[in-house]
Amino acid sequence: MPHTKAMGDGLFEMRPKGRDGIGRALYCYLKGKKIIILHVFIKKKQTRPLKELKIARTRLQGINNG
Repeated sequence: MPHTKAMGDGLFEMRPKGRDGIGRALYCYLKGKKIIILHVFIKKKQTRPLKELKIARTRLQGINNG
């Protein structure tokens, strides 16, 4: 599986793995080739946590509107 994945609407997911488990970083790109990390968490279940996704989408919306 790839290390990154597009989540739609300008949101992307990075999937690092380590000794302590599987981490997730949700991020977006800004003009000028800048990357903004919106939210980072440790994934503990097979499904994608909707709470974590909502946090990142809210932050992305704030960046796009501000």
